[in-house]
Amino acid sequence: MEEAKERTGTGKKRVMVAIEEHECSHYALEWTLLNLKPTISSPLFLITVQPFSPFTYVAAASYSSPPQELIQSMQEHQKQAALALLEKAKEICAKHGVDVETITEMGEPKEVICQVAEQQNVELLVMGSHARGAVERFFLGSVSNYCVHHAKCPVLVVKQDSGKKN
Repeated sequence: MEEAKERTGTGKKRVMVAIEEHECSHYALEWTLLNLKPTISSPLFLITVQPFSPFTYVAAASYSSPPQELIQSMQEHQKQAALALLEKAKEICAKHGVDVETITEMGEPKEVICQVAEQQNVELLVMGSHARGAVERFFLGSVSNYCVHHAKCPVLVVKQDSGKKN
């Protein structure tokens, strides 16, 4: 606790919430605001990371380099999707009277989230849980599991009750 006071001067923690296209991340954001708001220093960091993977599929499908126009169109679509995700998250925060700083990155989400958390001196990283089964996690991986094991700060994984859907 003394360390948090030293960093922010208030005893509040620098918190970052990972936002992605699944509703579980908005649930995690709401949960954070309802349960941790008094302990969060301003601003609350919101991050979304757009993966490079769609470009790989296009190149593989075309058996060569995809046309530059197609790549630009896909990048613009990803950018718009990221902005829409963050806009919804910003609206949720505004309803709670919380100032935010948004971060949009491209890359491997699990790695980028950990890197940005470290760069921003985040003291708590909050993520939603997809509640995938063991087989799905094996094939698809788990961003939250990776972050729990590799982030330099504590990671809170918020699991949505199976009976409650926002």
